[in-house]
Amino acid sequence: MTIAAIVVMGVSGSGKSTVGGCLARDLGWMFEDGDAFHPAANVAKMSAGTPLTDDDRWPWLRAIAARIDVARGTVAPVVIGCSALKRAYRDVLRDGHGDVRFLHLAGSMDLITARQAARVGHFMPASLVASQFATLEPTTGEPDIVEIGVEHDPATIAREAIATFRQRGDIA
Repeated sequence: MTIAAIVVMGVSGSGKSTVGGCLARDLGWMFEDGDAFHPAANVAKMSAGTPLTDDDRWPWLRAIAARIDVARGTVAPVVIGCSALKRAYRDVLRDGHGDVRFLHLAGSMDLITARQAARVGHFMPASLVASQFATLEPTTGEPDIVEIGVEHDPATIAREAIATFRQRGDIA
């Protein structure tokens, strides 16, 4: 099966954009940052320190799913950074197809909160990391997900992800 997309998922500050960029570069695929799909109202809400609700997230997730559908239609796979915190969110991105894989960037709340606090110019304050961990649902039983810890540098994580996806037969 041809893979349409690899969604790099995890809480804010886990390294989705950085690792996703490395992954896309190493695979020769396009990278899309899921933050670019947020409506302005979502960005304003998060900037003000207010967590998003499911109602806030559905249009954002549908926009990302539409981008995956474009990749599916053009046979040009894409790597997309998207938190995908709940299984229902991941199901929207799967859209009933078996051609989406997820790379879950996992780490401790302390490590990721420290990383988020050190970010410059990002709209998401470190104060919302705890709410993201509270929303994150386990990926147990979802066979299309590879989980890798964020303790290593982004290039190493990307190489490990590629090796794992290849070993599983997900990518060539």
